[in-house]
Amino acid sequence: MQAPLARPDTACAIMSATFELAAELIRLPSVTPRDAGCQRLLRARLEASGFVCETMQFGAVTNLWATNGDTGPLLVLAGHTDVVPPGPTAQWHSDPFEPTVRDGRLYGRGAADMKGAVAAMVTAAEGFLATNRLNFKLGFLITSDEEGAAVDGTAKVVRELQRRGEKIDYCLVGEPSCAERLGDTVKIGRRGSINGLLTVKGLQGHVAYPHKSVNPIHKALPALNRLVDVEWDRGNASFPPTSLQISNISAGAGVDNVIPGALELKFNLRYSTEIDAGRIRATVTQLLDEAELEYDLRWHESGRPFVTESEEFSDLVAAGIERELGISPERSTSGGTSDGRFIAPMGAQVVEFGPCNESIHRVNENVELDDLDALCRIYRRILVSFGQLNSVSG
Repeated sequence: MQAPLARPDTACAIMSATFELAAELIRLPSVTPRDAGCQRLLRARLEASGFVCETMQFGAVTNLWATNGDTGPLLVLAGHTDVVPPGPTAQWHSDPFEPTVRDGRLYGRGAADMKGAVAAMVTAAEGFLATNRLNFKLGFLITSDEEGAAVDGTAKVVRELQRRGEKIDYCLVGEPSCAERLGDTVKIGRRGSINGLLTVKGLQGHVAYPHKSVNPIHKALPALNRLVDVEWDRGNASFPPTSLQISNISAGAGVDNVIPGALELKFNLRYSTEIDAGRIRATVTQLLDEAELEYDLRWHESGRPFVTESEEFSDLVAAGIERELGISPERSTSGGTSDGRFIAPMGAQVVEFGPCNESIHRVNENVELDDLDALCRIYRRILVSFGQLNSVSG
């Protein structure tokens, strides 16, 4: 029998509020780019704590921009309310959009990525503002377009803020950053990501008459081997070497006696700051041209690499984790892209810290109840420490 949803017995007022808000958010089926009412719920909570809230609608995407305070540097807590589709619901042990507690964990789509962290950020801000004088500007940037195209979400909000002359100085993104236990990893940057869709053209024909056809698979293989073997760079202190990975190849008419007329291939490069997208495109094009292929190549760059060189904010985040959990986090740039890639170019110091990422995008996604409570405490401690730092620097 499915275990009923229940408040953790040991939670204090703020901690239980985190649990309850996370559960409320999970109940809203906000499959990207739908928000399904999540931001309306968050807006009501933030306005009750003195935030001035604005809904920024771009296309089908809803974004929430909220600010509190009018002096000092702007620290933004950033996250997303959209989630990936639940996948085969028959494989879930409970309804993916009905928050369920089992064995000390909260289950539901978005529990770890990232409704749990969003809830912890909101309740941490509520608790902080209830007991501290705000001597800096505190903001929230919440989008419903992080898991999807990521065109009308944070990217558009940032452009609008820049148009207004507003600048984010520091940003804490609640992405699930930890590998094995809460607090083991914070992200201080991300690799760039560029995708290629390559179509190699041939001439379809019967396999018994290869001299009357051009097999695009045979023509492409030497060039593909060269692409895979390229040493793009050797990485640096912040990033591993750039890597090209072929993710899909398709060709053929579905029968075994036809030489295909075209081969379609998808590939991706996660690249470091040692190289740029222009050099990547030029190198790929050169190798394909040298192979004398007839081809069409389309590119999509989903994010440029960034790294927070200054240790000021990452030290503050790491200190909060260490004081609450007793562990010193690794500072990493691993993993996929995040909305930090849109915020960092504003000149902001961007750090990502959230729950463990073991179950994200899987069936039976979950987060430990104790981790939700700890996240709230850590986020609140970061706000307190940031206020103290601003008092000294001011």
